Amino acid sequence: MSDKEERFDGVLLAMAQQHPGGVIELLDTFFNFLARKTDFYTGAPREKGQKMVMDAFLKYEAVANKEQDRLKAEREEADLRKKERQRKNDEKEKKAAAAEPKIKELTDEEAKKLENELSKKAKLEHNEKDEKSVDPVVKDDADDDDDEDSKGKVKPNAGNGCDLEKYRWTQTLQEVEISIPLPFKVKSRDIKVDWGRSSIKAGLKNAPPLLEGELSNNIKVEECNWYLDNGNTLVLSLEKINKMEWWSKLVTSDPEINTKKVQPEPSKLGDLDGETRGMVEKMMYDQRQKEMGLPTSEEEKKQNVLKKFMEQHPEMDFSKCKFN
Repeated sequence: MSDKEERFDGVLLAMAQQHPGGVIELLDTFFNFLARKTDFYTGAPREKGQKMVMDAFLKYEAVANKEQDRLKAEREEADLRKKERQRKNDEKEKKAAAAEPKIKELTDEEAKKLENELSKKAKLEHNEKDEKSVDPVVKDDADDDDDEDSKGKVKPNAGNGCDLEKYRWTQTLQEVEISIPLPFKVKSRDIKVDWGRSSIKAGLKNAPPLLEGELSNNIKVEECNWYLDNGNTLVLSLEKINKMEWWSKLVTSDPEINTKKVQPEPSKLGDLDGETRGMVEKMMYDQRQKEMGLPTSEEEKKQNVLKKFMEQHPEMDFSKCKFN
């Protein structure tokens, strides 16, 4: 693309942004100008003017189709790279999981924290079950007034994010995806995206950014990417650093969503990283043991130590000792 072809891009983009009706409104302005300020319609036969317009249309239709094919190929290549990264991460996690013991010893602090989280989740599920069985009427957002933490927060959209005026964002535990509608179709060269570990700025070149601010959480910049969807939607994919936390907002200036209403995708125990899976497996094992009236893993460990000590000291009388 030569400088000659791009020299009016800034002016035309500025004009296009002032036409909320999109391309049709922009074309109407352009042909209105030709009718009022030039002899385009009167200076040559009608067929000649129509041919000029059609020739230009067909010429740049071919250019646009070629560019669209190139962008499609780039998206497909980006998807393949993303799938390959995911495959390598899965293999890495499986290898780490295989090396981890099935039952992992927790510190007192870790055990207490995990037990509190599981207890809170079980209590929430129990309350929701009671509400559904007592009152078949669908509750509205006003019921959140009883929860101080939920007051003033926005209900998440279907993608566990938020629909805002200029953009929409969704999330999984691994990544965040942002969709920014553009007022008209553009090329990738017209897009400007800057991001850092905790900041983001995106929009059209030579125009105010459509998204700008400090991210609410940190991202892996080297794993982030963006592409144009159909030429009129800018899509950004951000990889989270902390993959165990739901974001309550995209940038700090956004309204906060109620993460208690996030609907996570179905997952299996095998999807967790080795350390977390070990903690959960231990809690599940201990819970089953308690339900059957059997000792927990910690109690079993103490009993084994005691049994070994008694075997090493048969001369000692343990019959009157009581052990908790």
